[in-house]
Amino acid sequence: MPLAEAWDSGVYAWDAAQRQDYANDLREPWHLVAVTARANRQKSDQDPATWQPPYEPARCRYAAEWTAIKTRWQLSVDPAEQQALNTVAAACSPTSVSPS
Repeated sequence: MPLAEAWDSGVYAWDAAQRQDYANDLREPWHLVAVTARANRQKSDQDPATWQPPYEPARCRYAAEWTAIKTRWQLSVDPAEQQALNTVAAACSPTSVSPS
């Protein structure tokens, strides 16, 4: 999840220590995922309402990980983002992202 999206979803209200914990969270392998520079530029600071992985089979996992991060950190979800996540989830078989 882009830091700008996290900021817009509630991180702005956190203290510096909480922000640092979020930005450097490596407790879960899905919290920080390496991608190509091209994919990172394409995604920029967009949420699932405006960007999905170009490789369609990756979309279910992307939505599951996005949802897990939002849930874990108690970040808000806007209506368009929620609709996009619901649409992706409806096309997916059950996907589990388990916390450590």
